Amino acid sequence: MITDKEILVLYYSQHGATRQMARLIARGVEQVDGARARLRTVAKVSAVCESTEPGIPDSGAPYVELRDLEECMGLALGSPTRFGNMAAAMKYFWDGTGGLWMNHTLVGKPAALFTSTGTMHGGQESTLLSMMLPLLHHGMVIVGLPYSQPELTSTQSGGTPYGASHVAGIANDRAISDAEKKLCIALGAHLARIALKLAA
Repeated sequence: MITDKEILVLYYSQHGATRQMARLIARGVEQVDGARARLRTVAKVSAVCESTEPGIPDSGAPYVELRDLEECMGLALGSPTRFGNMAAAMKYFWDGTGGLWMNHTLVGKPAALFTSTGTMHGGQESTLLSMMLPLLHHGMVIVGLPYSQPELTSTQSGGTPYGASHVAGIANDRAISDAEKKLCIALGAHLARIALKLAA
């Protein structure tokens, strides 16, 4: 298995929209020669006990392990918005990465972000910014979406310079728009190209 040319696409998804975005970002990564995507997710957390999930998910991507971060050349990190912040499950995972921080494992690796919200002004940008914080502490290089991507100025739904985003609707019943899809794919490709340059 090639590990030094992989982008880790790590996400948490409760209703499926963030998972769909992760797959689109992975598609963008794999459009770049020499790059591959590794999809991973995090388990739910519970107020009752730490582990409520089976060791292997019933469907979707496998659960992330710290070695996934060690082996990747870049990271795309996604979470739905929870009151303008990343979901607890994702925060819980990052709270357990102190060993990687001590060893400077992620220093210099590029990272991009993506999120899904129920409403247009439901905290997309603050969620993306909050997800940057642990990555900056790890010494990662943040990669945004450049305005050279035309959908960024024409979208009527999700899309920010801080990362890809999607407006799912209060009932999580809004499909990912064409502009949102293009921005997800563009983010994956942009991240992969930068990761390959940095790795070289």
